[in-house]
Amino acid sequence: MKLIMFDMDGTLINSGGMIANTINHVRENLGLEALEKKYILEKVNDPGVNSAEFFYGTKNFTQEQGKLFETYYYEHCLTDLEIYDGIKELLEDLKSDYIFTVATNANSEFANRMLNHLEIGKYFKTVVGYNDVLKPKPHPEMVYKILEEIKTTKEKSLLVGDSHKDIQAAANAGIESVLVNWGFSDHEENAIENVKELEERIFKKFR
Repeated sequence: MKLIMFDMDGTLINSGGMIANTINHVRENLGLEALEKKYILEKVNDPGVNSAEFFYGTKNFTQEQGKLFETYYYEHCLTDLEIYDGIKELLEDLKSDYIFTVATNANSEFANRMLNHLEIGKYFKTVVGYNDVLKPKPHPEMVYKILEEIKTTKEKSLLVGDSHKDIQAAANAGIESVLVNWGFSDHEENAIENVKELEERIFKKFR
């Protein structure tokens, strides 16, 4: 059983504007000034950054921050969404030979809503979000949970993501990964630039 796990934001779908707006909405309510979208997305994807501390000045996320974030995110998560070029075609072309899942640091309820809105939810056997595990990526728990649910091996699995959090989660779980460069980060090395390259990497891994 060949398994491909996809990160969602910045890998399958472009939701950068909405994520930046949500973080700035929380900051505004906390009396903090807005940050630039590009800067926010770089830091969201950086495994070395404590997001609560960096964006809101607290060691951990507070209940107030969580409520502000989730309320705004739920209301706006379907705005300005788009699928990256070639993703839908890739899923359609490979669906009979692979099982697809999503491993996202977003809430899985919202993720399902977004994927279904873009009409690609049907391709994924399961969607695991930060709310389904104790520790999100780069911790490997999400990967382990999917492996257990799909009942396949590490050798037959691949994780595709746009951030080093994704790559670290895969490495920590002992599975191969592919870093893509069309998402929220601008990687200088070891990243592929388009979906055609991704398809080639998938075929190379599973041939």
